[in-house]
Amino acid sequence: MKVAVIGAGIMGSGIAQVAAAAGHSSVVGDVSEQALEVARASIEKSLGRLVKSGRTTPAESAQTLARLELTADIARAATGAEVVVEAVPERLGLKRDVLSEVIRLARPDALLGTNTSQLSITSISTTLGDAAGRLVGMHFFNPPVMMRLVELVRGLATTDETLQRAREFAEGLGKQVVVCRKDSPGFLTSRVSAILRLECLRMLEEGLASAEDIDTAVKLAFNHPMGPLELGDFNGLDTYLEAVDGLAAAHGDRFRATVGLRNMVAAGRLGRKTGRGFYRYASDGTRQADGG
Repeated sequence: MKVAVIGAGIMGSGIAQVAAAAGHSSVVGDVSEQALEVARASIEKSLGRLVKSGRTTPAESAQTLARLELTADIARAATGAEVVVEAVPERLGLKRDVLSEVIRLARPDALLGTNTSQLSITSISTTLGDAAGRLVGMHFFNPPVMMRLVELVRGLATTDETLQRAREFAEGLGKQVVVCRKDSPGFLTSRVSAILRLECLRMLEEGLASAEDIDTAVKLAFNHPMGPLELGDFNGLDTYLEAVDGLAAAHGDRFRATVGLRNMVAAGRLGRKTGRGFYRYASDGTRQADGG
């Protein structure tokens, strides 16, 4: 089966890698050659780690790479695809434009997934016409290669058949599925995650503890693989601010961003990608011992 992933960022490249590892022919499409180069390096590095840890074999890694293609030609990526997963940045207009373009190129019965963590599936689908029923929220988690969950989100037009196809596709990737039955901003997981991270931000700004101690407390007390502040650095604090602003618009002041978060974003302290957030990072992304 041909799977087209549109968007070569951390999520898009990871989703494509998972699909290729599951035996699908996977094509990553992105207009940025630089993004594609970074994605290729990220996938190769990820596969190398999996081989080293014994989770896959060198032969399986080579087969996964052989089933992967990265291209700046979006038409090439989408043409004939049976599944399309849109994984571009969280901007409503951009997602609408991308999906409106690819439905003309993919198979007429293609399953359409949007890897949004908070935007309305119904709003994204409004430019898709009769294809709106084939769109479903398909929220993978970072990093997609390691995280077991896929959250499916039903839009107002999403059909029962689409939801079932999305479940079968995700489970075929080795993922466990939960379904958000109502198209509410933030769905299930993003609302919970945003509230937890905001409370950790408030505790940090109140001086209750260091970022490292807050993260350690959450990891050890609740068995989280990463602390909320460390995860914010990993995903990008600008991305998080954009998400909570959207949640605040939908659900009110309980999701209102802290002044400290806005100041960090304004100062360019976006986390690992800029070398500084709650912590400091070397050029290769390794966290430094001197904190934030």
